[in-house]
This record gives sequence, C-alpha cells and structure tokens, in this order.
Amino acid sequence: MDRECKAFFFGDSICFGQGVSPHQVWVARIAADLAATFADAAITVQNPSVNGNTTRAALERMPYDVQAHRPDVLIVQFGMNDCNFWETDHGHPRVSPDAFMANLREIIHRGRLCGAKEVLLGVNHPSTRSSAKLPHANITYEQSNRRYNSLIRDVAGIAEVQLVDMERAVDAAVREGATFEEFVLDDGLHLSLKGHQIYFAEYGAAVKSAVRKVLTQGGAEGAGGV
Repeated sequence: MDRECKAFFFGDSICFGQGVSPHQVWVARIAADLAATFADAAITVQNPSVNGNTTRAALERMPYDVQAHRPDVLIVQFGMNDCNFWETDHGHPRVSPDAFMANLREIIHRGRLCGAKEVLLGVNHPSTRSSAKLPHANITYEQSNRRYNSLIRDVAGIAEVQLVDMERAVDAAVREGATFEEFVLDDGLHLSLKGHQIYFAEYGAAVKSAVRKVLTQGGAEGAGGV
C-alpha cells in the first residue's frame, strides 16, 4: 500500500470527547469515515488531546505528542480553557489574548516544520455560560469564549490555514430552530451527542479534503506564514 497519510488532532477536552463514550466522539467518527473513504490507503489518525489543556500546556507537550510523529495533516483546536478565568487568576484569563495568538502561531509553525502539509484551525462552539460573571471580571464565560474565537479567526488569516468555524455553524443551526443547550452537556460547555454530530459534519468534510490533497497532490509543505 503506497499511499499513506497521518492525521493528528491536537486539542483539549472538545477533541478528547469528555463526557461521552469513545466511539461517539467526533474525532473517532472522522477516523472511521476516513478509513472507509480511503480504503486503498494507509490512513493513521491519532488524537493526543488532553482535557483541560491550554495552548501553553499544549506547546510543552507538542514535541513528543505531535512533532516526533511527523503528521501530514494537523488539526488544531484550543481556546475554551485559555479564555477561562480562575479565582486564582485575579481577573486575568488563564492565557492572555496576545499569548494565546502567539501560542497558536507557534503550534502551527512547529506543525509545518515537522512536515504537516495541511493544517486546520478550529473555532470553538458557543457555550451556555452566558449569565454569571467570571471571577474578578466583568464578562461572562461566553463573552470571553467568543472573544477568543475572534482571535482564532485572526490567526487563521495570518498563518494562512484552513478555518473550521464551529461558532458560526452552531449559530446557524440555532437560527434554524435549534437551541444552544442541545449541543452541550449539562455543564454548558462540553459537547452532547448532538454537539459531536455537528462537529463531525463540519470537521469531517474539511479533514477529508485535507487528507485527499495529501494522498493525491502531496499538499504544499511549508506554505503560508506564521
């Protein structure tokens, strides 16, 4: 089997799939779909995502969890921990906006240096944490989440990577009659089964396209800025 492609999902609990069975996680469903779609190729999907990770923590473990394996496709999903405010942060987000953007850019840069031909960057879905203010802050979690989503879009433009915008996808579904609560668990943050379904639908097509490019054209290694 001459054709092969390694796709790595690198994120936090949204990629890991906290709160649902492993086979129902959107990343696992994409892996199964890729294997069926490209049955004549060797497709390897890995998901070194960690619950609670910020981009700062992710950079520390990236050399072992990602770079050493030289993925062809890298899917990056972070932000829902970075944007949070803990009591001990005294009114400062866990990762500042400037540091968050710099961390994402370095993750993308390191991915390309280790051979990633296609890089996808994800914007996170809306939470339902939109009433209580964050500790020592005058904003809610959801306001902070949407602010960091805007930063993710900015990084995607600067680094010239493909954007998968789950905020816009869920907002569109809500305009068509769904509710935000349907897409998350009772904690208002982690994905419900319906949330995993919409992630699978949005990311599935984008990842499949990236894998196809690697298999048929080899992508454009090193393209784009950071």
